[in-house]
Amino acid sequence: MNMISHPRIGKLGRLLLSVVLLGGLQVSCAQDFAWAPEFPVGATIPAISAQDQDGKVRTFDDLTGEKGMLLMLSRSFDWCPYCKAQLVQLTEISDQIEAMGVNVVTLTYDSVTTLKTVQEDQGIEFPLLHDENVSHVNAFGVRNLEYEPGHRVYGIPYPGIFLVDAKGVIRAKFAERRYQARPPFEDVLAALAEL
Repeated sequence: MNMISHPRIGKLGRLLLSVVLLGGLQVSCAQDFAWAPEFPVGATIPAISAQDQDGKVRTFDDLTGEKGMLLMLSRSFDWCPYCKAQLVQLTEISDQIEAMGVNVVTLTYDSVTTLKTVQEDQGIEFPLLHDENVSHVNAFGVRNLEYEPGHRVYGIPYPGIFLVDAKGVIRAKFAERRYQARPPFEDVLAALAEL
């Protein structure tokens, strides 16, 4: 018997059942999303060597805190409103994160000059890294492939957050399928408490 066309289920019931079934399909599809699939939890992140907002070359060894690092990969702090909002939220809780022994670091294709302006405008005290030639985004396998070299936004990543321990081992990852949605920092803080 086809449950959706059962005589006891009215139009409203069929509509509600359809919504429930479609919701289950969406949850199933969301579980298929894998951000940075080549770097699962337990893997070691690729080497980091990038200029910060002051033009100083930074590496993992001088970026990581006693317990590790929160590394947030973003599209742009210059033109992406979702990245800007996420950066404001991160800035608001950065002291709390660093009190846990974890250093905060961001990475974007924005120029060093742009990053310096963002730092000064927002009063940011943690490193904002410039991804020269999108080498890090490519190494992580998170470059948005919709844009070809030469396009003004070539090199932007699918945004997300890595939590890594002091040895560079990934302990947690946070990302959403749509760039407009960003993981809640409550979840990130809960994972940080486990480092």
